[in-house]
Amino acid sequence: MQYCIFTEPQQGATYDTIVAHAQRAEALGFHAWFRSDHYLVMGDGDGLPGPTDAWTTLAALARETSTIRLGTLVSSATHRHPGILAVQVAQVDQMSGGRAEFGLGTGWYAREHEAFGIPFPDKRFGMLEEQLAIVTGYWATPDGATFSFEGDHYRLVDVPALPKIVQERMPVIVGGGGPRKTPQLAARYATEFNIGFRTLEGFAEVLDNVRAVCEEEERDPATLTMSAAWPTVVGRDAAEIARRCAAVGIDPDSDHGERLVGTPADVVDRLGALRELGVDRVYLQTVDMTDLEHLDLIAADVLPHLT
Repeated sequence: MQYCIFTEPQQGATYDTIVAHAQRAEALGFHAWFRSDHYLVMGDGDGLPGPTDAWTTLAALARETSTIRLGTLVSSATHRHPGILAVQVAQVDQMSGGRAEFGLGTGWYAREHEAFGIPFPDKRFGMLEEQLAIVTGYWATPDGATFSFEGDHYRLVDVPALPKIVQERMPVIVGGGGPRKTPQLAARYATEFNIGFRTLEGFAEVLDNVRAVCEEEERDPATLTMSAAWPTVVGRDAAEIARRCAAVGIDPDSDHGERLVGTPADVVDRLGALRELGVDRVYLQTVDMTDLEHLDLIAADVLPHLT
């Protein structure tokens, strides 16, 4: 199983904080560093010093890192026109030497759209499907050919489909809890299906459904990477766990069934159980980006017991 770091800079992080976090994750040997694609703080925080743009950040990190993979979990289909998005992601792939990964979803945070004046139609699934068709078609267009698309939401006419990505195929991540539409899109367009914030039983149920939908779509489920995202708090003892929970607004005494909270031994057991379900990759959501010792602890006391 691959172990990735996933973070939420909209909760408050400077670029210097972000780059330090990504570089520490790289130095510790994590497979990938992913960030959310949001512009507005969630919950009771003030979000200071303010938001950062996901793909601007990843472009900079492409030059400030050398081995760790970089991506979004997930970009919102409402935030960017797909033709421009295809250029942005391809450029980050070139800048990183082929380390970019692309997650895409419908977008869900209505207040964020209202605050920034971003259109937020009630029905966004059609936008998502067309964007996936466009970006994957764009990146698959051979040298010297052009790409066109005619849909209900977007129209592209003879675009040169440049720049080219470095990788043979861009990793594309689709996820969600819907029983039909999202797994169908993943089967048709994605390399990875992601499930967020579930109990172990919840992960198992979704995975079984996704595999069944893949077979209906004549896609071998084994060719689709299965991944899970878990809010993660690890501490050596109860006091350290409580301190880290408090820093990210989690009640340490609450039910942690949909989170990964505990000592290194607790976390090893639960990640092992997740792996037994057939999960290929896990995103450890670490929200306090100033706590680099949290990454150190996971790398030193959790990952060596999972290899």
